[in-house]
Amino acid sequence: MKFDDYASQILALGQGKVFRAKDLDSLGIARVYLRGLVDQGKLWQPGRGLYTATDSPIEAHQSLAEVTARCPKGIVCLLSALRYHELTSEDPSEVYLMLPQHSRAPRINHQSLRIFWATGQSYSEGFIEQPISGILVKITTPAKTVVDCFKFRNKVGVNIAVEALQDAWRSQKVTADELWKYAEFCRMTQVMKPYFEMMVA
Repeated sequence: MKFDDYASQILALGQGKVFRAKDLDSLGIARVYLRGLVDQGKLWQPGRGLYTATDSPIEAHQSLAEVTARCPKGIVCLLSALRYHELTSEDPSEVYLMLPQHSRAPRINHQSLRIFWATGQSYSEGFIEQPISGILVKITTPAKTVVDCFKFRNKVGVNIAVEALQDAWRSQKVTADELWKYAEFCRMTQVMKPYFEMMVA
């Protein structure tokens, strides 16, 4: 096959999604062709080992896909999850990521990360998987996100946690049962109860 044939296959792979250099292995295409396409301006490299076609539409949450591609164990959480669920108008400059306890924080040069660690159900429960730019991204649910904001209130601020609770409740994106389910295994029931009771009174 000629370079143009390999190029068309690679560019097709990068349409509407982020792909990894190793994804070429299953197509039998040498990774050396990637550099040529980047130099020609046909591929964009958002991060080490990550590529997308330059004429591909950029999704609003593509940075979450880029981080997930480099850190599959990560779960988008806190302010980044609030933004995804449209529970805040703020656009955090960092990606908030939850990892299992004792795991190593990833080093991603092009992306600022804020890492939080969790154990047991606090890590394994309360997230959805959403396809973004061709990558399945794990994101905490609205209810789990609210509970996490209270759990890490010393990091994100009590005001953020209270506003998240109010916005999620007002927009009907959470139920009381969901909130208390996650509050229980995150040990946040007593912390959240006064704010919840004041809100629904």
